Amino acid sequence: MSGSPIRVGVVGVGSLGFHHARLYAGMADVRLVGVHDSRPERVTQVAAQFGTTAYPSLEALLEDVEAVSVVVPTSAHHAVGMAAIAAGRHVLMEKPLAGAIVEAEELVAAAEAAGVLLQTGHVERFNRAVRAAAPHLASPRFIESDRIAPFGVRGSDVAVILDLMIHDLDLILALVREPVVDVRASGIGVITPHVDIATARIEFASGAVANLTASRLARERLRKLRIFQSTGYLSLDLAAGTGEFLRLRADAAAALANGAVPDLATVVERVPLEAPDGEPLGLELQNFVRAARGLEPVVVSGRDGLEALRLAFRVIEAMGRVAVPA
Repeated sequence: MSGSPIRVGVVGVGSLGFHHARLYAGMADVRLVGVHDSRPERVTQVAAQFGTTAYPSLEALLEDVEAVSVVVPTSAHHAVGMAAIAAGRHVLMEKPLAGAIVEAEELVAAAEAAGVLLQTGHVERFNRAVRAAAPHLASPRFIESDRIAPFGVRGSDVAVILDLMIHDLDLILALVREPVVDVRASGIGVITPHVDIATARIEFASGAVANLTASRLARERLRKLRIFQSTGYLSLDLAAGTGEFLRLRADAAAALANGAVPDLATVVERVPLEAPDGEPLGLELQNFVRAARGLEPVVVSGRDGLEALRLAFRVIEAMGRVAVPA
């Protein structure tokens, strides 16, 4: 990256926004100009920790930056994002892009009209296991996803589909890259008024199918993704950032055609999945600032975030909870 450091800010410095500020503060060619939060004590504390300025208002911060991470509650995404776009600032919006489809559409349209970057914070695209699997993907036919976590206040203002499952909805859309033709789902609320545990079946135009489970009622965290395709089976542990590819051997068809019942090792070979290490959020922020400078394509665009949100609402609608907004 050449020229003066890009001037960035963070709006919302709760548990996740804190890490946006931490990573920006340590990045070369980036100047963390300041942070803003509705809680004066919190914003003062975070600003002091990273040697930056605590801004008393969103408007004041936007005057001094070129780009901003928006890490506020989902209900505030639209208002904050529209203000930043109106000021001509590049925006990294944490997922989900907005709390309603119409709001997400307005954000995308406004960013395109203003000629600014709108990136969606689907950080799992930068997961080491996902990056390692990419060279081996070949038209996935069946995908299984399990994402469970202990209950936490952050994200509990929306259904688990918008809080957790949307990560995997974005991933399967990126993996399959086909129109969705059918969605079936069920879920219940236990702790919150919203759905806290859900399962969904997504069918694509080619017949590819994805089964997803998301829960925020577990005692331990689990993030697994399994991908089946004609060349073999990929098993990814997203929590650990590791995985393996059980690849069909070149002579697998012949071994199966002779009528014998071979053991698994005679038809598949294990290929460990490897990719350069890197904190996913840090890689996401690096992509954001480089894309804002025009140095590389954005990995997860605002339109990607909009499509993931549309699919999330189709899942919620399939439960009979709400109608998808027009």
